[in-house]
Amino acid sequence: MRRREFISLLGSAASIWPIVARAQQAERIHRVGVLANYTENDDEETKRISALRQRLQELGWIEGKNLKTDIRFSGSDAVRLRSDANQLIALSYEVIVSTTSRTTRTLLDATNDIPIVAATSGDPIGLGFTKSLSRPTGNVTGFTTFNDTLAAKRFEMLREILPATRKTALIWNPTNPQQELVSIPRQSRGL
Repeated sequence: MRRREFISLLGSAASIWPIVARAQQAERIHRVGVLANYTENDDEETKRISALRQRLQELGWIEGKNLKTDIRFSGSDAVRLRSDANQLIALSYEVIVSTTSRTTRTLLDATNDIPIVAATSGDPIGLGFTKSLSRPTGNVTGFTTFNDTLAAKRFEMLREILPATRKTALIWNPTNPQQELVSIPRQSRGL
């Protein structure tokens, strides 16, 4: 190889090196916080967290490679819940997953900037999380398990499954904001 060819080759390699080096750098790590209103050893919550991690992995989000999750288990301690919410917010997570209406309310009271995904929620309109189910407002989106429309639909499904049923009951805890009493449309009341 001649000297000019060698210098040309070396110059080309030097100009390409920064591109190759950037490509070899680790992917950007996405940061996801989870605020749980349960204890760390709660069996049901452990299953839900495992399902979340599994689905994220299926989507290509791999813990330690391009994802860092921080899960805070606050239990039923309101002071700890507020503290954990403030810590997650201070750490500037890209998104925070909220496990209950209570955790969603605590996060909303602390931030309007970080997106919050409500894994489950009572009536988000009635609880003031959003103004519309079809077009969520603010920084909250997610899933609801209990609202007027769904409650009525559940009674309709029950009637289809068990047409001989004549009496049903709805049990709720009026002190739990996730289970606020909903008004069931009149035609759904009598099965």
